[in-house]
Amino acid sequence: MKKYEYEITKHPAELFSELVFFCSADGKCSLDKVPHDQTTQVKEILNDKGNEGWELVSIHFGKDGMIAIWKREAV
Repeated sequence: MKKYEYEITKHPAELFSELVFFCSADGKCSLDKVPHDQTTQVKEILNDKGNEGWELVSIHFGKDGMIAIWKREAV
């Protein structure tokens, strides 16, 4: 049976000063007014952890920034 280890990383709102992520009252979530440099910042975070062998499980945005949950097979 495979075993996994997990990691949670925090990324402050200052990295995403123009990234606007919101959910409406009916639960629909979307990104709005996202400049290219902001998506590039997220892509760099994903690629950096991916190069270390981590797979993204989920990503969450809030007023204070972003958290990402990662997993990889334990050795």
